[in-house]
Amino acid sequence: MSAATASAAEHGIVTIDTGFHRPVFDAAYLLIENGRAAFVDCGTQHSIPALLAALDANGLTPDDVDWLILTHVHLDHAGGAGALMRRLPNARLAVHPRGAPHMIDPSRLVAGATAVYGEAEMARSYGEIVPVPAERVVVAGDGFVVDLAGRPLLCVDTPGHARHHLCVWDQRSRAWFTGDTFGLSYREFDSARGPFALPTSSPVQFEPEPLKQSIRSLLARDPAAMYLTHYGRVEDVQRLGADLIEQIDGMVRIARAAAQAGSEDLHARLTAALADYFLARAREHGSALNEEQARDVLAVDFELNAQGLEVWLARAG
Repeated sequence: MSAATASAAEHGIVTIDTGFHRPVFDAAYLLIENGRAAFVDCGTQHSIPALLAALDANGLTPDDVDWLILTHVHLDHAGGAGALMRRLPNARLAVHPRGAPHMIDPSRLVAGATAVYGEAEMARSYGEIVPVPAERVVVAGDGFVVDLAGRPLLCVDTPGHARHHLCVWDQRSRAWFTGDTFGLSYREFDSARGPFALPTSSPVQFEPEPLKQSIRSLLARDPAAMYLTHYGRVEDVQRLGADLIEQIDGMVRIARAAAQAGSEDLHARLTAALADYFLARAREHGSALNEEQARDVLAVDFELNAQGLEVWLARAG
């Protein structure tokens, strides 16, 4: 099996390390049922070899894939969708109604990301972003059920991280595929207490109250586990969900306090305050990482969370 692919788990769920950004950071999932397959999220164009290797390692071919389900269209989850679909002749792509237009015509996604990162970094991190033919796109509204060889996968609207976000409920495993709705949980922070999770407010559609309600909706099904994009399967989900809701409220307090101090150096103040907040919580959790190590793992998230909170502050007035 590919080094980028975890061993096949129970319930026919395989965790695939897409290789985006760093190892064990960005996951896609392969679901296998009666010789048929579905991917949940796909990473970037650079992730395609790992996805195809996961098929091969499990005795499958691209012809056996019926679905690519996207939790949302942020590029670390969906940047490779168009290129991957070209390799999956029988697959359809299921995506939130708000995300579907961006898969059929990704030009706005590309323009927005290029404006932030520049062309060279776009090519390095994401590769080519290509459209998906409209006839292969299935709009998965709230309550839509993907049928994977008789295995129902329920798509539920879960705004808060993004307005085009859905999560996928798999009754077989009693687990959710959560994209970014259930936050980030990096394995480096696991301790004797179990996993540690923090919310993600990356730009540009973070909304704290809808996000908290989405988390509560996921927990209401009493899931056995969550499959996060960042990163992997986590259990003890009721504790994690309560922690996430508490941290969302903490992030809102931090953002409002930073805004009240004035607009000058807002981003720097906000980033520093978020770093202090999350690092303190990681220490309380019993993380074995020292502060320098923890800062290194979370540096991108401090930056993205600050950016997203700034956009939210501007929108909230």
